[in-house]
Amino acid sequence: DGLLAAGQEGTQLTWMDARCGDWVVTPRIGKPVEVQALWINALWIGSRANPDWEPVFIKARESFVQRFWNPAKTCLFDVVDSNHDPGQHDDSVRPNQILAVGGLPLNLLPVDMAKHVVQIVEDRLLTPLGLRTLEQQDSQYCGFYRGGVRERDGAYHQGTVWPWLMGPFVEAWLRVCGDSTDNRKQASARFIQPLLDHMQTAGLGHVSEVADGEHPHRPGGCPFQAWSLGELLRMQK
Repeated sequence: DGLLAAGQEGTQLTWMDARCGDWVVTPRIGKPVEVQALWINALWIGSRANPDWEPVFIKARESFVQRFWNPAKTCLFDVVDSNHDPGQHDDSVRPNQILAVGGLPLNLLPVDMAKHVVQIVEDRLLTPLGLRTLEQQDSQYCGFYRGGVRERDGAYHQGTVWPWLMGPFVEAWLRVCGDSTDNRKQASARFIQPLLDHMQTAGLGHVSEVADGEHPHRPGGCPFQAWSLGELLRMQK
């Protein structure tokens, strides 16, 4: 299908890489959605430099839309061919799908699908400090990042908020709502200003690594996180 399969038992290959001893919290073996977004964007860039890549890019992009759309939830599957089992999909509502619409040069979805993805992410994952890594309705959801190593690692990508994800979300939101002056002002007030306010509460002048999924979204992890701050800077360009 032109997509990338990755992973094996006992490994954690994606950015959701929490592991405690032999416990891989979110193995995501198969074809993870954000890995495909990166792959297809790379194929698109390659095809612009060398037309030999264009058929590979077209096949992968068409497969992505066909295989990742989950009509039951009107958003994208998190992983298809889970555990390398063809046709088995992970329908967990996670923020990784936002990379198919924002955060990378190419939006991979038709307009209607892209709007649904952004709406689901906004409704179920958005907080003032970033996106939850898992929706609250999921039985595996952990709303607080605290406790010992096992407790923290268990929550790291199971509901904990990551501020860096706000960058791809804001870009996706503007793409589907319209990149107008009024929408940019609205995005700045709703999505960017809370992160600017946060810079006075944890690491002075910086953005934290993570925050609790539950109100009041207490920051945690590293108080000086480069990719969190980097995405905030990128949003203000």
